[in-house]
Amino acid sequence: MYDAIVIGARVSGAPTAMLLARKGYRVLLLDRATFPSDTVSTHMITVEGSARLRRWGLLGQVEASGCPAVTNIVLDLCFDRYGHFTLEGFPYPDDDGFAALYAPKRTVLDKLLVDAAASAGAEVREGFSVREVLTEGDRVVGIRGRGASGITVTERARMVIGADGLRSLVAQTVAAPEYHVVPPKAFGYYTYWNDVRLKGLEFSTRPGSTVIAFPTHDEQAAVFVERPERDFADFKADVHSGYLKTVDDIAPDLRARLDGGSLAHRFMGAGNRPNFFRKPYGPGWALVGDAGVHKDPITAQGITDAFRDAELLAQALDAGFSGRMPLESALRTYEHRREEALKPLYDFIVDHAAMEPFDPAFQDVLAAMRGNQDAINRFFGVIQNTVPWGEFFSPRNLSALMGLGDPDLPAEPEPAVTG
Repeated sequence: MYDAIVIGARVSGAPTAMLLARKGYRVLLLDRATFPSDTVSTHMITVEGSARLRRWGLLGQVEASGCPAVTNIVLDLCFDRYGHFTLEGFPYPDDDGFAALYAPKRTVLDKLLVDAAASAGAEVREGFSVREVLTEGDRVVGIRGRGASGITVTERARMVIGADGLRSLVAQTVAAPEYHVVPPKAFGYYTYWNDVRLKGLEFSTRPGSTVIAFPTHDEQAAVFVERPERDFADFKADVHSGYLKTVDDIAPDLRARLDGGSLAHRFMGAGNRPNFFRKPYGPGWALVGDAGVHKDPITAQGITDAFRDAELLAQALDAGFSGRMPLESALRTYEHRREEALKPLYDFIVDHAAMEPFDPAFQDVLAAMRGNQDAINRFFGVIQNTVPWGEFFSPRNLSALMGLGDPDLPAEPEPAVTG
């Protein structure tokens, strides 16, 4: 019997298995894919996520694989009230002074993570299809599935962890409650380009379209386009033309660079991506990564969130398995810490994923950053998870940024009128 069976061996499941195995637990890690294996992905690992890889001792392997560090961000904007302008700067560093992000191809990253789980002592079975999550009463007790041999096997564990994506079999089996649900708002497509020079992470956004570009493996540029869900059917009718037109419309300088390069890969993408939180635990089961929270990828937070939640879940299970805390209490803490870390940015994402014009007040904030390098870097730190959302968007900080004075101080008294 295993301490934990983890279903799904990509960016949430493999780190969860690795961290539990490093604590000495008996872990079985399963995936129907064999690695290296590709999957649709935003690629981006924010500064927070990259710092976790560094703490886990894996960032050196990412760098050795040929994935470049990104240390410059260019945000290209155009508003009726302010015209066209760009904000350029560095992501604000974490507490250790680390300030780089990476965008590895998933064929490289996922293989590296699976190997790390195996090296930590987890038993890894690739090419294994889980057909059924087993229950006894209201408790999950194991799984049944088939590997490459075609023989059906049953395995049992104290905890079955669903790291199996937004359509998680574990979540379906236990009918995990969903909340903060928002319907799909956008779709996205991407590909890779040869011989395209980038300025770092380039992010261009206008009402109805967003284009994101960054360097990745093989000295290639990964270029994403995102459009509102309502455009999905028309876009799919001719992905190549729709993709290039989107880049041309809002990032013509980038389009000129693409014309000077060459297409290096087929187009990949997806639509119909709902936004939700799920209850992430119950008797004998837990959820991590997209199985527990799924959201629009417009700010490319998915891999970082998977890493964070893997660490939080592994800590909770260790506390429960070891007897330091009741398991129920430890898992409740996992859910609370996940919500605390993710909900503010989740709200921002679902508010902006449809790419409607920014609220005038938010336009004012962005425009006020022009020429204020520290404010730009701190704003980028919010998106890179090194500056807390509530710290940057506090009344005190926004008032200072907008030149409105300290909101905690009483207003100056009106001068007395004397006759």
